[in-house]
Amino acid sequence: MKTGLRYILQVANYSIFMLIVWYFSVAPAYTHLETCKAVIVLSFGHAGQPISECRKRTPEELAALPPNMRNPMVCPRERSPIDVELLLDDKSLFNKTFNPQGVSGDWGIDVYQRFNIPIGKHNLKMRLKDSVRIKDFNYTKNVDIDLKPAQLLVIHFQADQGGFSVK
Repeated sequence: MKTGLRYILQVANYSIFMLIVWYFSVAPAYTHLETCKAVIVLSFGHAGQPISECRKRTPEELAALPPNMRNPMVCPRERSPIDVELLLDDKSLFNKTFNPQGVSGDWGIDVYQRFNIPIGKHNLKMRLKDSVRIKDFNYTKNVDIDLKPAQLLVIHFQADQGGFSVK
């Protein structure tokens, strides 16, 4: 008798579990992206420029150091904050300053930002400043884009390859 009751309870439990899984797989309506929207993703990692130039140590400074520490050049570890700005049709889409990470402020930053954008033709301006020693943005790119429904447009940045790339 106990064995029969055990199997009946097991079937009841599995049935309830399967009904719950079935319900949540078909019932709740979920729309990943509206039909009249596209997605722009800004994704990159970058380290700002050092906050100041390297300088040469004086002979007095070198003499005061132990022999194993006598590097003739002194370079700062701290990096500049990074300013990123995106303009879509001359309206600000994203504008943020990222401070360098790390105890000494010498690490880079990682950026991932997603934007749902109306489909159609747009003008996209991308700007990045990675040095406190310059006044204006040192990397800029201006592109005309034509977004289709559910299109994914990725903006990537690599300083050694000239700056922004749009794919």
